[in-house]
Amino acid sequence: MAQAAVLDYVDRGAQLKRDGVIIRTYNLFKTYVMGDQEIHAVSGIDIEIRKGEYAAIMGPSGSGKSTLMNLIGCLDTPTSGEYYLAGNLVSKMDDDELARIRNKEIGFVFQTFNLLARATALHNVELPLIYAGLPHKEREEKAKAALRAVDLEKRMLHKPSELSGGQRQRVAIARALVNNPSILLADEPTGALDTATGGEIMSLFERLHRDGNTIVLVTHELDIAMHAHRIIHIRDGKVERDEQVKK
Repeated sequence: MAQAAVLDYVDRGAQLKRDGVIIRTYNLFKTYVMGDQEIHAVSGIDIEIRKGEYAAIMGPSGSGKSTLMNLIGCLDTPTSGEYYLAGNLVSKMDDDELARIRNKEIGFVFQTFNLLARATALHNVELPLIYAGLPHKEREEKAKAALRAVDLEKRMLHKPSELSGGQRQRVAIARALVNNPSILLADEPTGALDTATGGEIMSLFERLHRDGNTIVLVTHELDIAMHAHRIIHIRDGKVERDEQVKK
């Protein structure tokens, strides 16, 4: 890459960060080759999400929302286009760099919780801090604080099998929060929960947003997306519309 181009990327990233932009994509594509066909799962997407926003990415099955989530979450790399996360041009990073920035900048909340079955809630929440190399005492203090933030401090020594579905998701949210990431990225976070418990989890997200967290929610359900303050509708790999939610 030419030196001038590198400086352009650095300058643009620095300006985005000064402007409070956490996520910015420019003409983002993800293309898969299947036989003699090219499938554009993400097709020229431009989105901007600022610090403190609560946005939902919504679309039907096959719309490209899951592919877009994987790109935003640094779980995959685009075929072309640029993606800046917290001022960093992640679309040009290699796998090791992506892993580092993913652990630092993104807190993931998955539909299936993704907890270690034999570990306590406390240890599950500590995991990102272990990867970050923090000493034991500091890890434990931060993990306890994260569990307090989701009202689960009294269950910290219980294993996932000893917790309800809603409590497991709270552990997953605490784990996502523990590194103080730039964004919480939640993929169908109520998909494995009953309606009442799902409502409690969405109320928790609203509280976390009021506390200053930036949240990006990926869902195919309108009633879940309506909890956000902005909905980005994806169809056929493109942004169909981008609207504010009236509260």
